[in-house]
Amino acid sequence: MSDGIKKRISDALELPGDIVLNLPRVIVTGNISVFVENHKGIVEYDSDRIRINTAAGTVIVKGEGLLIKSLVADEVTIEGRLKLIEFEE
Repeated sequence: MSDGIKKRISDALELPGDIVLNLPRVIVTGNISVFVENHKGIVEYDSDRIRINTAAGTVIVKGEGLLIKSLVADEVTIEGRLKLIEFEE
């Protein structure tokens, strides 16, 4: 099923797009933490850059003193001084 059809179904049934389209959900708290849900694993981990694989591409978190505070099957919480969050396809 194409993403366009999935999006229309999601809209019609008022379902969250991140669930239907398997998109990452990214929640940022100020410049101190970021929570990523629906990830597929950590690609790169350093104190100034963390790359997270998702079905929609890569989420890149840049900052200072970055630390993976929590990592479970499909959720990761990163803390530190956040400077930039990028999305790569």
